[in-house]
Amino acid sequence: MRADRLISLLMLLQTRQRSTAGALARRLQVSERTIYRDLDALSASGVPVFATRGPKGGVKLVEGWRTQLTGLTRAEVHALAAVSTPSALEDLGLSAPLRSGLVKLAAALPTVQQSVIEYARQRLHVDTSSWFPEREPVPYLAVLRDAVWQDRRIRMEYRDFDGRRSSRVVDPYGLVIKADRWYLVAGTEKGPTGFRGTRIEGVRQLSETFTRPEGFELTAFWKEWCAKFAERRASYEVSLRLTPDGEEALRQIRPPADQARLAESRRERDGTKTVTIDFERESIALSQLCALGRGVEVRAPEALRARLRELASDLRALYGGA
Repeated sequence: MRADRLISLLMLLQTRQRSTAGALARRLQVSERTIYRDLDALSASGVPVFATRGPKGGVKLVEGWRTQLTGLTRAEVHALAAVSTPSALEDLGLSAPLRSGLVKLAAALPTVQQSVIEYARQRLHVDTSSWFPEREPVPYLAVLRDAVWQDRRIRMEYRDFDGRRSSRVVDPYGLVIKADRWYLVAGTEKGPTGFRGTRIEGVRQLSETFTRPEGFELTAFWKEWCAKFAERRASYEVSLRLTPDGEEALRQIRPPADQARLAESRRERDGTKTVTIDFERESIALSQLCALGRGVEVRAPEALRARLRELASDLRALYGGA
């Protein structure tokens, strides 16, 4: 296991001019102390690696040094065989370059490993597409990509979740796709943050460029930003009384966290359960609960009960009934 990690560390150092121990530790999912021990091991084996202190310090290899290590393990070859072209790369015009790059990489493998990769490709296929493709339109994606690649500042017209529009100047650090939804990660006066791609209603590249923050790493930032987003997201708690059929219907549309809450709720003598579910917003609760029928009764908040009564009255007037 350590040998694999040392090889991965060596490859990271070879592909980057300079990196910090903290960034390497996050990438390899180990502690900084482990990184320093691994660096000592590489140095003892003759790899010319050194570390410098200070704001512009870090860990790096002696300039111009390269390892001739090119072999891949069988597991790495199997993983390579499973790589397919994500639809996200089609949006960026990079699907064809990925396919040609994979062909070149496979051709560079030793003959015995070329047969292994073909063997694995016939036995494992990863399909990342959805059964119901509903991709969000991002009309300015090409402009954003160009600005990200050139480190060029942009003026952006943006509409937030509540419909408020604003015009702002930002530094586009990178693009991220999460569950078929594009996001722009950009620097603002308050620091880096994420913007939903489909809510960007206008983009204009400015003449000036920007300097990316020292030590900024897109993957690490995105992970932290998503965690903070989950903590501060909107909350709209609804108390529900569920029959067994209603509970089963609710399970079909709610995420794993609610599945556990439903399982832990005590069942009354009449077979019903009372549980509190966070729907984030009233509009989400209304749209989801309308489809569940009489097995799910809203106990609170009263405003949601009133909305459901109003909707039921409108439907009765439209379709008839006692």
